[in-house]
Amino acid sequence: MKQRYIGETSWKTSAVALGIMRMEKLDPAQAAKAIDTAYDSGINFIDSADIYGGGKSEEVFGQALKQSNVKRSDLFIQSKGGIVSGKRYDFSKQHLIDAVDGSLKRMGIDYLDSFLLHRPDPLMEPEEVAEAFDELQAAGKVRHFGVSNFNPQQYLLVQEAVSQRLMINQLQFSIMHSGMIDFGLHTNMTDTRSINHDGGLLEFSRRMGVTIQAWSPFQYGTFAGTFINNDKFPELNKKLQELADKYGVSKNAIATAWILRHPADIQVIIGTMNPEHIADSAKGGDVDLTKQEWYDIYFAAGNDLP
Repeated sequence: MKQRYIGETSWKTSAVALGIMRMEKLDPAQAAKAIDTAYDSGINFIDSADIYGGGKSEEVFGQALKQSNVKRSDLFIQSKGGIVSGKRYDFSKQHLIDAVDGSLKRMGIDYLDSFLLHRPDPLMEPEEVAEAFDELQAAGKVRHFGVSNFNPQQYLLVQEAVSQRLMINQLQFSIMHSGMIDFGLHTNMTDTRSINHDGGLLEFSRRMGVTIQAWSPFQYGTFAGTFINNDKFPELNKKLQELADKYGVSKNAIATAWILRHPADIQVIIGTMNPEHIADSAKGGDVDLTKQEWYDIYFAAGNDLP
């Protein structure tokens, strides 16, 4: 399993992380098996959020961790907060502190290795975020901080207010959600792919030393579904299968390897709770695609070069 330094630190973790959004659907024994499989496959990073399953995913994780063969100290555990489900985003000091306290209680742990602001709050007051971060860090409840789904200016707005270095920006990115790459290739053109939707996040993150965490690595659109074994994408699946056969892994592993091949040192978050799929996808952390193979997959997804 490849390793990733998170941000510009000596904090080294697995290049593939396990997201527990769907863990609410498991009983503790099933969830413990998912945790054990992930760890045995080289995954030592867990990603969560306080809203996953209305909090139940974290509750199940906490129960499962006690039943698993993995110790808390073996894992890097991350959660996100700031969304009041279906009502608003809330980055007030008290809400962020309560969000962390709630996650810690549900998961039965004493601290988070990292805590991310989940989605940008247009009513954010950066000074309140700074106060919350300082209090959480001073209390030993959070070690590192970051954001999720922030554009460069939103990131800088927070970074300029807080005393901690923001280490992470969690963003949707996959073979079929590659806008961060597309617009750069189509610079100075007028086609659809030339549109800069996110302010140059990929290059910005590299320059700032921020680790991008790719969520929904096997999805197309926004929650539209998976492109793996999907009849809508025959050429892509043909190429993925060809490379899967070459490297002796699954299509999911090749899709994971495609993201990891990018020199931005992106970390991939897989969300399956199926032990077999966890192990298969994690193998992508051992595959080194050639540059041409990376481009061949990009072309098979329907992209081109100007």
